[in-house]
Amino acid sequence: MKQIKIYLALAIGALLFNSCSGFLDSEPLTMLTDGNFYKTKADAELAIVGCYDGVQQIGGVGFPVLSEVLSDNCFGGTGNNDDLKYQVLDEFNLSRSPGEVDILNTNWEGYYKAIYRMNVLLQKMDQIDWKGDDAYRNNIEAQARFLRANCYFEMVRIWERVPLLTEPASGNIPQSEPDDIYKAITEDLMYAAENGTETVEPGRINKYAAKAMLAKVYLFYTGYYQKADLVGLVTKADALQGLEDVISSTKYGLVEEYKNLWPAASTYIDGDTLATTFAGKDNSETVFSIKYNITSNWTGNTDGNPWLVMMGMRAQTFSPYGKGWGACTVLPGLYNDFETDDLRKSASIISFADENLEFDNTDTREVTGYINKKYIPLANPSGSDVAESAGGVSFMLSQYQDYVVIRYADVLLMAAELGSTNAQSYFDLVRARAGLTSKTATIENILDERRFEFAFEGIRYWDLLRQGIDVASSKIEINTTVLNGGVSTDKIISASNLVAKKGLQMIPQQQITRSGGTLTQNAGWQ
Repeated sequence: MKQIKIYLALAIGALLFNSCSGFLDSEPLTMLTDGNFYKTKADAELAIVGCYDGVQQIGGVGFPVLSEVLSDNCFGGTGNNDDLKYQVLDEFNLSRSPGEVDILNTNWEGYYKAIYRMNVLLQKMDQIDWKGDDAYRNNIEAQARFLRANCYFEMVRIWERVPLLTEPASGNIPQSEPDDIYKAITEDLMYAAENGTETVEPGRINKYAAKAMLAKVYLFYTGYYQKADLVGLVTKADALQGLEDVISSTKYGLVEEYKNLWPAASTYIDGDTLATTFAGKDNSETVFSIKYNITSNWTGNTDGNPWLVMMGMRAQTFSPYGKGWGACTVLPGLYNDFETDDLRKSASIISFADENLEFDNTDTREVTGYINKKYIPLANPSGSDVAESAGGVSFMLSQYQDYVVIRYADVLLMAAELGSTNAQSYFDLVRARAGLTSKTATIENILDERRFEFAFEGIRYWDLLRQGIDVASSKIEINTTVLNGGVSTDKIISASNLVAKKGLQMIPQQQITRSGGTLTQNAGWQ
């Protein structure tokens, strides 16, 4: 009988420095079988936690890191003697390192492992005794379907044609056409929007998260594919109404000070310790986030945020900023493009010069003098890593900052873009918090605003791509110089590389080989 590994979530309260926890602190409990599991509401609760855990554990090049490397916000960076994976990605150019044909293989496998958990739970729904609690049953299904939709939405944007599995399966499954994948994503999100709870609960999705995500899918699909609606199921009016429902619910709101959304931006040295004004995990602006915890270890528990370490400064600490691996060095153009009085500039970007940081360039590739401040490890005044000081096994495993996938500011700007009668006031709310005066809420101005509001949050590249590959390639194309190990070096990203590949990534060669040719490579990567 097939065995299913179940994970238990431990809810441990924390904000920043105390217990540093979150919703998905997972420990292997036991080996359960189809014969003794998926019977009770308690089983269903464990199973849905396992689905969240599956999303948390998707590894490889973290989706937010990948999204920023592909955009015009960041270069690949990393160590000067590291491999060139991140350069292959940000230049859309396999000739930079021809052997790197499996850069995203761990991502691919992680997505399908997570989707398997959701598909098994959804398949077993009818054998669970729900005790007549249809609302609870429907909410469990809504959560599982939302998480599955989120996985496929990331996958279809990265690779476009991927195998679509909506139930457990094995063998070589052919790639599906994008419309079929988007239809499955849309149906899952529509179900979640209709059947999810209205309750805002840390670490859980609700109907409002589903409505916000549905609008994100609508905007990307209709933009990238130049369609009038979302696979015939969701119109512009439908997407906008969902966002208006989120806003009118009054369950969310903008955090008063932008910097307080981000641990590093809101943390400062107070004597020989750190202090913070961080608004905390699950603050009023969080609509959907992926949770991380401090409790990872070297023996299989992977609850920490591994990709955040990639975005830290290369092996150097400047308290409160902690060390990392030096990926996603920030383009000077982004730093310079912020309006003069924009409070988001200093809350989003670390400028070595402006903050008087004597950064050693010798072990970092593509140094620009700037690095992101939103997702970065924290260091104590002594230089020790905050996560390790709080009991984490290693700074590489134990970073605990959540990834906020959808913020309320995104809801406001999407509603403005979709033509809300309140578009100007929504736009002004976002700008006012940034310390800026009103500007006419045109589509062009809203899209520009999104770059500064959501820098380093895994959004910019997809906002460019949905404006068309010609727009995206013209924005990302660059011919400049950077410092590689302290040596001035040419950095070229060609628009033609993006156009040839339609902005998509390589299907991992391992997957093509294992499929016996059932899977085929994306155009431009052959």
